[in-house]
Formats: sequence, structure tokens, C-alpha cells
Amino acid sequence: MMQVTPAGRLQLAVLASGRGSNFDALCQAIERRDLNADIKVLVSDKENAPALDKARKRNIEAVYLNPRSYNNRDEYESDLVKLLKGQQVTVVALAGYMRLVGPVLLKYFQHRMVNIHPALLPAFPGLQAQQQAVDYGVKYSGCTVHIVDAGMDSGPILMQAVVPVLPDDSGDTLAERILVEEHQIYWRSLQLLAEGRVYIDGRKTVIGGYIDEKGTH
Repeated sequence: MMQVTPAGRLQLAVLASGRGSNFDALCQAIERRDLNADIKVLVSDKENAPALDKARKRNIEAVYLNPRSYNNRDEYESDLVKLLKGQQVTVVALAGYMRLVGPVLLKYFQHRMVNIHPALLPAFPGLQAQQQAVDYGVKYSGCTVHIVDAGMDSGPILMQAVVPVLPDDSGDTLAERILVEEHQIYWRSLQLLAEGRVYIDGRKTVIGGYIDEKGTH
């Protein structure tokens, strides 16, 4: 087994393409001292993403990195890695980041990049997962925090929450209820990393006891 991160305060980067509700939830968990982390920078691939304004209002560095300014994804991610290294980022949290992560970012942050997805993976990966669940007729859906790998929403799972699918649900109403759970399990999953409790065994995660300088609890 391999420990993902040693115990200690996380230095986070958040990558977001949209409104930034999960970014807000992480900030609130840090303010409550439930999450032992600092958010060093928020990066977006969308110039008008509301998440950028939310970061600025919290005096967190907010950076728009335009993918169209680069010849390919590798060049884009090389600059992104330089930015994150300059901020001494240890863990990357994807929060509604709508770009597929490529090999450059994966290599530098191997096992240290996490994502939250609005479905119970491995069911309904990809876009519009909530509508996929409604259309399929499942009775339960939910959300998943997982470590990012080269696949589509396929990495080792850290935490999941279950949400019933109601008979009259639409994709939007289900998404609203799933989002409530997302705002809880994302910071809880990151706190496991801050406590040094997450190990990878093959494609599985193993959650160990709490570790500090005095040993294991």
C-alpha cells in the first residue's frame, strides 16, 4: 500500500469551470476548522466563471488560464503545473472543472488530485450524470469523491453519499439534493488526506487510523 499524503495541513489548488459552490463549501469548512487546509489559488478555464469572483472576494488568488492561448493540452497543463508549483500546492481539488485532465497534470500530481462527481461511480460517469440516473430509472444515486486517474471518473474512490431518486425527479431537482451531500463529503474526504489516513492498494483506497507525530490513533 502507498500513503497518498503525509499528515499535515494541505496546500490546495481548486480548479473550477462554473459557479464554485463546492469551492465555497471547502472555504467554509476551513473557516470552521473542520478542514486542515489552505486554498492557495483557484484556477478556471472559463473567463467569466463565478468561481473566480468568489475566490477574489475571499482574497484568494484567482487565475483565468485560457486554453485557447495554447497549441495543445500538454502546453496548457505545463503552464498550469508551473503555476501550482509556484504556489507550493500539494493537492489539487477539481470542483466542477469541465476539462479532461491530461498526462502532464496527472504525472506531477499523481494520486494527489481529487474530483467530486454527482453519481455513485462507477455508474453514470461523464456529463449530466444526474439526468442519466433519472433516465435510467435507478432508485438511488448520489455523489462520489475519487482520486483522479487517466480514465473518465474512474479513479480510486474515497467517499460516497447516497441520495434517493424520487418518482417525480428531474435531472435538476436530483442535482440540487445531490449537491447538498457533495458539500459534506468533499471536505471530509480532503480532511482524510490532511490526517494522512488515505492509502492506495491497487485501485482501492484504504482509510487508516489517524496519524500525527506521536504515532497512530
